Amino acid sequence: MAVRGVLPKKNDRGYYDIRMESIGGMGANLAGKILAEAGVLGMDWNGVSFASYGSEKKGTPVTAYVRFCEPSHELRDGSPVEEPNLLVVFHENVAVTQPVLQGIKENAIVIVNTPGTPDEVRDRIRLHAGTLYCVDASKIAVEEKVRINTTLLGTVVRAMDFMDKESLKDAIRKTFQHKYPKLVEGNLRAFDRGYEEAQIKTFPPDGKYPYIPYHRFEPKFGYLTAPLGGVLQTPGSTVEKDLSVSREGFIPVLDKEKCVNCAECDSTCPDQCFVWVRHIDEDGKEKQFLDHIDYMHCKGCLRCILVCKPGALTAERETADLKV
Repeated sequence: MAVRGVLPKKNDRGYYDIRMESIGGMGANLAGKILAEAGVLGMDWNGVSFASYGSEKKGTPVTAYVRFCEPSHELRDGSPVEEPNLLVVFHENVAVTQPVLQGIKENAIVIVNTPGTPDEVRDRIRLHAGTLYCVDASKIAVEEKVRINTTLLGTVVRAMDFMDKESLKDAIRKTFQHKYPKLVEGNLRAFDRGYEEAQIKTFPPDGKYPYIPYHRFEPKFGYLTAPLGGVLQTPGSTVEKDLSVSREGFIPVLDKEKCVNCAECDSTCPDQCFVWVRHIDEDGKEKQFLDHIDYMHCKGCLRCILVCKPGALTAERETADLKV
């Protein structure tokens, strides 16, 4: 049973550090605030919640931090969490395209939103060691008609077995009951399912994958070292940019039997994901035919589905065999 004011698990500095790796639009920042509120008001801990993001735009990387300590310990540290006790990955592709596993030691807990098993996910994200919780938060969120953040909070409180489950549910209830009262019950159901449906497995440091130490980002140029005249030495290009991290669990799937090659999807796609090939038709004329979708450049906006009149494009849950 959780004891108020007591934090049985903490690092050498007396903190229990949590890092949430996500993309804009998935509610990681709000999840951090709810978790911090539950810890401070429900458990009598000292706590702080803050976030780091770039353009503050849907689909761009977001990192949320939560830090707890006991009431007798001062909390005056607002620095990024480098070696978290608990890492929460809101989008499996984030762990593939971003160095989110930096600082994850063998006693850490890692929660991943994924339909895969712990063994599959460990190999996919190349986890050095630790206890891995896998929960299909996207599936649960779709079925309960909520976002994935409250589902993952259910898995978080299961991983933090020293935290009172009802304190976190009360914080969720208070967050939604005034502005969005119709969402309260759905979020609480998603929370309970996130708690119950997680698959758990502990991996020892067996040498299969290396430990990745934490490195703070340091820009190549500063105000003292920037080239004269503001010359851009690294021009931007999206040719090799993997946009799969921007997707929220759904992708467009092409049915070639229904496709009439009208190119409505191609003219609507903001990232030119549709790949065309030239063939000679039955009249001997050279024409272009839609061949496939380049999922590396697809950010899952699903606009193409809205304009596809023949119904050749449908939205389906993203699976491991469609990842790039």
